[in-house]
Amino acid sequence: MTSPGVRTETVDGVALVTLDRPDRHNALDLATADELAAIWRGLRFDDTVRAAVLTGAGGRAFCTGLDRSADVPQPTGPFSLDDPLLRIGPKANDLWKPVLAAVEGMACGGAFYLLGEAEFLIAAEDATFFDPHTTYGMVSAYESILMAQRMPHGEIARLALMGTAERLGARRAHAVGLVSELTAPGAAAETALRRAAVLAAQPTEAVQGTVRALWAAKEATRAQALAHAPQLIALGNLPPERQAALFAARPRTSTRTAPPPVR
Repeated sequence: MTSPGVRTETVDGVALVTLDRPDRHNALDLATADELAAIWRGLRFDDTVRAAVLTGAGGRAFCTGLDRSADVPQPTGPFSLDDPLLRIGPKANDLWKPVLAAVEGMACGGAFYLLGEAEFLIAAEDATFFDPHTTYGMVSAYESILMAQRMPHGEIARLALMGTAERLGARRAHAVGLVSELTAPGAAAETALRRAAVLAAQPTEAVQGTVRALWAAKEATRAQALAHAPQLIALGNLPPERQAALFAARPRTSTRTAPPPVR
């Protein structure tokens, strides 16, 4: 199955779901977000699929979150929020088949909605993780809450608070438990597919029940934390025009400029 923003293919019980907007660093426009949600819902009913791998096309980025060209109108009050990325993850769509994330290149911002709902992460050694929200006058709420359940508090606090000044390298991500396995550059998806094939070969009821049990262990605190996110975002975000001005003024990194330090 293919859409303008997502490709899927199934081999031996494993669905490979590929974000396919490499010219936009696999950022998600609204159509792609809808398609991704539809794919997860569809996999619930596909008995030929027993596990899935999510990755990004092109090698430069796994995903860079919501495409800044997307127009998402918001209610005027601080007590509700329309966030199209809340529905893009497998768990948000009631899929309890195991999903592995294969990360090449950058994974930042809204990508954490996806990483936060994967069973475990496999990353290339040159992958990097960062959260640009604070730099551009936005509260990192949903992203930080989801990632706080995957890594130590101090690590996600540093990542979220320091904005674009901080890059978490794959080796450090592996050391703190965010990433379960490192691969050579270009090999993350292949490795994840091998691991997913093992999961697909197990009795599927037992695997899905175990996935559900693992998620039950953290759902209560997660639900309470997420309930605060809309108000925190509404109260803490700069107005959209000020966000846009900060984004437009960001320094452009050329191929001759050294990248920010990576831990």
